[in-house]
Amino acid sequence: MTSVSGSRAANATHKPLLILYALGRWQRGQSVVAFRQTEPDLTALMREFGAPRKSDHPERPFWHLQRDGVWTVHAPSGLALMTGGDIPRIGELRARDVRAEFSPDVQAALSTDPRLVAAIARRILERHFPESLHRDILRAVGLTLETTTTVTRRKRDPAFRQRVLKAYEYRCAVCGFDVRLGSVSIALDAAHIRWHQAGGPETEDNGFSLCVLHHKTFDLGAFTVREGILLVSDQANGTTGFQEALMAHHGRPVRDPQRPDWKPEPHHLEWHGREVFKGEARHCD
Repeated sequence: MTSVSGSRAANATHKPLLILYALGRWQRGQSVVAFRQTEPDLTALMREFGAPRKSDHPERPFWHLQRDGVWTVHAPSGLALMTGGDIPRIGELRARDVRAEFSPDVQAALSTDPRLVAAIARRILERHFPESLHRDILRAVGLTLETTTTVTRRKRDPAFRQRVLKAYEYRCAVCGFDVRLGSVSIALDAAHIRWHQAGGPETEDNGFSLCVLHHKTFDLGAFTVREGILLVSDQANGTTGFQEALMAHHGRPVRDPQRPDWKPEPHHLEWHGREVFKGEARHCD
């Protein structure tokens, strides 16, 4: 199953989300998934954790995962295809009760080694999603990772966090949060602008110093930064905390790092705005 969790192209997270969803079902003793049941669940996962899209197409990963050799779709012959495409119409997948499951080889491997579920899930999470989202994704798909496993990971620079926090003088670039326990900063992260999983470099110009709240909302696409200005998504909303945490900073500049050559590279910000930011930017006065 390593081929489906390999190098990332344009934040292609929909197949990985489907695999994690199916692993969660497998862990609960459900090997076969019906499209009618999977459709709303996968749509919700794609909207929250996937790349932003103008419309939802859960049928694409459900059907195209067959190409990776790890997924088998059980469908009657003669399904009507989408115009100009190779995927059955979504109404056909619903009406004809199309179902899918892991391929026989994958099922045999999962049955032989129960630790494999956790190993695959960890690999997918590490290669496709920032660490700030891992726990939320596991909760959403109903997966538990109770076994320990060794995963080969792209090496991270252990000094990246310290360099980025230093660049922003140990304060959140959005809200200025600066709390320390003794001399140690707490609840402050070095957030990649272009995700590590998408080949983002571990350099100051690809990082923001963010409090844990703004790190999570940045990675989820609730806001982005364009030309130094923070822009909140028109899909973000809420009551308690929304105004204070996000809207109070909308249309305002984020803090600059100490040195001009540490300022975020425009192409990293463009990547985040294109591949992570959800919806459109709210109107600025």
